[in-house]
Amino acid sequence: MRAFAKVAALATSLWAAGLLVAGAASAAPAVVVRTPHVQAELIPETTAAAPGGVLYVALRQKIAAGWHTYWRNPGDAGQATTIAWTLPTKWHAGDIVWPAPEQFLNGPIMAYVYADQVLLPVPVQVPADAKPGSVASLKAQVAWLVCKDVCIPESGTVAVDVPIAATTPTLEPRFGRAIEQTLADAPKADGLQARFTVQGGQVKLSVTGAPVRGADVAHAYFYPYDGTVIDQAKPQLAERGTQGVALTLPAGYGFSHGKPPARLQGVVSFGAKSFEVDATPGAPLAGAVGLAPPVVTTPPPVGGHGEDAGKPADMGVLAAVGLAFVGGLILNLMPCVFPVLSMKAAAIARHLESPAHARKEGLAFLFGTVGTFVGLAALLIAARAGGQAVGWGFQLQSPIVVSVLALVMFGAGLNLSGVFEIGLSAQGVGAQAASKGGLAGAVLTGVLAVVVAAPCTAPFMAPAIGWALVQPPAVALLVFLALGLGLGAPFTALSFAPGLFRRLPPPGAWMEGLKKVLAFPMYGAAAWLVWVFSLQVGVAALPLLFAAALLLAFAAFCWGVSQRTGHPLAPRAFAATALIAAVAAIGFGPTAVPAAPASADTGGAVASSALPTQPWSPERVATLQAAGKPVFVDFTAAWCVTCQVNERTALATRSVADAFTRTGAVYLKADWTRRDPAIEHALAEQGRSGVPLYLVYGASGTKPQLLPQLLTPGVVVQALNAASGKA
Repeated sequence: MRAFAKVAALATSLWAAGLLVAGAASAAPAVVVRTPHVQAELIPETTAAAPGGVLYVALRQKIAAGWHTYWRNPGDAGQATTIAWTLPTKWHAGDIVWPAPEQFLNGPIMAYVYADQVLLPVPVQVPADAKPGSVASLKAQVAWLVCKDVCIPESGTVAVDVPIAATTPTLEPRFGRAIEQTLADAPKADGLQARFTVQGGQVKLSVTGAPVRGADVAHAYFYPYDGTVIDQAKPQLAERGTQGVALTLPAGYGFSHGKPPARLQGVVSFGAKSFEVDATPGAPLAGAVGLAPPVVTTPPPVGGHGEDAGKPADMGVLAAVGLAFVGGLILNLMPCVFPVLSMKAAAIARHLESPAHARKEGLAFLFGTVGTFVGLAALLIAARAGGQAVGWGFQLQSPIVVSVLALVMFGAGLNLSGVFEIGLSAQGVGAQAASKGGLAGAVLTGVLAVVVAAPCTAPFMAPAIGWALVQPPAVALLVFLALGLGLGAPFTALSFAPGLFRRLPPPGAWMEGLKKVLAFPMYGAAAWLVWVFSLQVGVAALPLLFAAALLLAFAAFCWGVSQRTGHPLAPRAFAATALIAAVAAIGFGPTAVPAAPASADTGGAVASSALPTQPWSPERVATLQAAGKPVFVDFTAAWCVTCQVNERTALATRSVADAFTRTGAVYLKADWTRRDPAIEHALAEQGRSGVPLYLVYGASGTKPQLLPQLLTPGVVVQALNAASGKA
């Protein structure tokens, strides 16, 4: 009988083990998300789940070197990782168990981050009636922000199948021990007492208890759960007492505005060990101070994430400013500036009777270009610091901005056509030389020149912008100021050139005729912007934009009637009504219509008529190189006039088409008409923050060759020949 009992017990064990193995064998492989910067997957702590027990399932993020993701409170910028679960019936997931983060201080911005690898365990309650031998499928939609010099939002669906076993499961062989250690090291209260008080713009946090008694305060740091309670970028002071520690923290917005928080919650870290604290208001705890004077505790930034990580070659401030100024000068010769050349020409012709006023308008134009360059740069820097994946030209990636600019260009054309007048007319300028309207128009011309033209980068300008955007804000703004000076300097210099005015014909009717002729480039610019708008939001939105243009034209007509008749009340009332309707149409139009899907060949931009294209992706580049094919990558946008000129002149020629055929090169198009974080990252890798950008990859897998912003057929053919080894 004993022998029989042993055999039966062995059979039962084998049967249970067989069910477990069978369940594991039948489970589908885990679904892993792989991006250029993060590999994400779900990993259970143990090989199986026990009915009625708790299974910890960790989201593992393997992060590329130099990049980071974010803690539950990302700090002054960033976004925490999120997990949205899809679980079997009666299964329930708890909150993420967040390991203590590291600090990433970038100028005035403090972020709390994870680098290299992080495990984010989540407790999952297994129902008591879970059937041993079955397999549970656990899925989750995960999203995170990964940052280096730029920030890229990424997401995906991860999944893992977990067998149900009646026996005690073992640790998962790859990461089970690491998950176990992560849970053991996760910040816990451990019976600590904590209080805080606020005085003189500082928060005094005292923590006492056995775990923190005698702690090394040299690496002490408080990570708040609420990012508003302290000024996170400023240093913290720590001091040690007989029973614990006290930290002096710079008070944040939460204490200086409105009702102060009732609790101060977060994590106190001492480097290797961290504790969760939940402090209540009150006098400092006895024994938290007194043994040693306070010390500054802010540790260095995350390893590998300092200011020099991933930065373009350090050219120095003077070199960057010089390149920016030269790039701004060259930008005047780029096709991007063509839409506003007519406004510049009209302004020069307008000043024949008053060189003194010409100088004033030249300075006003310079003020418009410099101010707009610096303003756009400040918005760009602030957006990137806030975790937005944006680059130079971001304003024309907004359908709202594009539609408004189209109407502004259309309105400028109506003004030049004489439908209505803003500022000075072409004749009689001498009598009105002090008019402020002309100066306002000059400023507006400078603003339009930057908003419409500057998103396309020029030679020397591209590396300067790429360098500036990884510098402290003050240095970056200095570089953009130099760009504005370069763009505005030629026109301003002309306004100070009396010899120019002596060479032109005497003032007369020809000036009014020239002004009307120069209206047509403005209409062309408006039509181009309407085309960009249609690519961004779809042709179904065009009737709204056309209606807004019609209302704007009617408003301009009414305004002109009021100017000519001297009876302003009724016509101007009509004009105001029409303008309000136009603004309403633009305000609701772009958001009411979904964006049209991108073309499979072009991604939304118009392809060259002679060359077939494929959508760009880093994976596609790697695949083609592995297959031994040269690759030509065109980073472009519909709103980049230089890109379109290159496409229709250099890339549409027969010699370039023959070179593609002869070398077997593949043409990949990265269309940035709408925002695309992957394209933003690829530009940043080349030290660029705008388009156009042209790269040619050799078949051998070497680094790409960077082509100039203004292409010629010869440059493209030579690069393709070199990439294929047929030079």
